[in-house]
Amino acid sequence: MTTRTAPASFSAPAASSHRPDIRLVVTDMDGTLLDAEGRVPQGLWPLLADLRSRGVVFSPASGRQYATLAHLFAGEDDGMVYIAENGAFVVRDGAEISSDPLDPAVTDRLVKSVRQLVDEGVDAGVVLCGKHAAYTERDDRPFLDEVARYYHAHRMVDDVTAVDDEIVKVAVFDFGPVERRTAPALASFAHTHQVVVSGEHWVDVMNRGTDKGVAVRRLQERLNIGPAQTMVFGDYLNDLGMLDAADWSYAMANAHPDVVLRARHMAPAHTEDGVVRTIRSVLGI
Repeated sequence: MTTRTAPASFSAPAASSHRPDIRLVVTDMDGTLLDAEGRVPQGLWPLLADLRSRGVVFSPASGRQYATLAHLFAGEDDGMVYIAENGAFVVRDGAEISSDPLDPAVTDRLVKSVRQLVDEGVDAGVVLCGKHAAYTERDDRPFLDEVARYYHAHRMVDDVTAVDDEIVKVAVFDFGPVERRTAPALASFAHTHQVVVSGEHWVDVMNRGTDKGVAVRRLQERLNIGPAQTMVFGDYLNDLGMLDAADWSYAMANAHPDVVLRARHMAPAHTEDGVVRTIRSVLGI
């Protein structure tokens, strides 16, 4: 990991400053692009049209599923690239660009590990994230309300290990701090897989080599775009990899301290429309 001193606070470049030749803008969603109520800021919609007119590709990169992202941007996503499931499923204009399904034997082991945690008193639930839907077997309303925030296509099943779908990620929600019990309990999977704390209450498990950063680099290769032409925004630990893929990497003012240290620049908080303001300022839109 590259260690940097904390970047300077956000400041808009002078009008006469040289504008970077940005061709790809990638942004995390929760705590980054979305406001405090989890809504897309209204200022983004006209900005998307401006970016398209300049030939800039816009890409939401999230732990959320593809169906949820497509629902949020419905009707405004022409040419948009969705980096879903923390990079495990990437789609553009309805066509799959890449995916990295988990071995069913691994998903079974993960589910059993979470079930054991629950038996030990941890208030947690598992979500199997497939290409077609997210699957859960826990059915209480508080848990389902949390699932519904991130998984628009969701199905209740009796046994998630019997699901007939390609599973690209296993997500676990812990009503307590996930770094206290659940993440350490899944640490053994990190020897062979990618285990990422994606929020205060979420931990995600994917194939090793699968994360947002890998997805961004693959996208750059596909579009013939380099780091100097890439702008990335993030706030949490699952964003660290993609920050390294961009010269124009931004930590939100509300970001995790490790994200602040990893990014080259700072943006205003997600509650202050930080992504939209920074894009307009840096690109002079």
